[in-house]
Amino acid sequence: MSDVIATPAIARVPVAGSADTFPVHRIYCVGRNYVEHAIEMGHTGREAPFFFLKPADAVLPVRAGEVGQMHYPDLTRNLHHEMELVVAIGKGGRHIPAAQALSHVWGYAAGLDMTRRDLQNEMKKQGRPWCIGKGFEESAPIGPIVPAAQVPGVLDAAIELSVNGQVRQSSRTGKLIWSVAEVIEHLSSAWTLAPGDLIFTGTPEGVGAVVPGDLLVGRIEGLPELQVRIVE
Repeated sequence: MSDVIATPAIARVPVAGSADTFPVHRIYCVGRNYVEHAIEMGHTGREAPFFFLKPADAVLPVRAGEVGQMHYPDLTRNLHHEMELVVAIGKGGRHIPAAQALSHVWGYAAGLDMTRRDLQNEMKKQGRPWCIGKGFEESAPIGPIVPAAQVPGVLDAAIELSVNGQVRQSSRTGKLIWSVAEVIEHLSSAWTLAPGDLIFTGTPEGVGAVVPGDLLVGRIEGLPELQVRIVE
């Protein structure tokens, strides 16, 4: 028995300081996981965490020292940046308690959850799924993954995004409403986590629009810088 079409390529993310790569299984994203971002999106309080997914091949891997190129997507006139700490799962499981959750983490990376905000907002108004606003090609730029043991302070690190040299987002990963361990606990109660899963943990306040020609530089203390140029 053989495949009737060519086997699709597996999405892979570079590993910092190595020729190795991290194969991607699924991409989970946490919505409104910083208080200030929840407020700027019209919400308040510590609501129960909620999640959405992007396809694995939405990743746009960018090696350290390189500038990735993201094509401005079709159908939108309001493409937004959302800078995030990304968790790479190395050991799967279901119903993982928070106390054990970090033992399932292989490493961490800097990532961007790029969003067609106008399309997302229109779907919200209509009460429809907003996959079209989140799950498009190249919508998940990501820098090299660093093994967890090499970045012990990443769970309370400075996180920042600048556009053309102007800082737009600035916070700390320790301000997550739901911590990485709690996110894993909640996620694994709804899905069976697997090696290769990526979790985009949420974005701080300051999200905004970008246009072709803009240079986005994302920084999380202890992780390689993520540079992405928006192109036509």
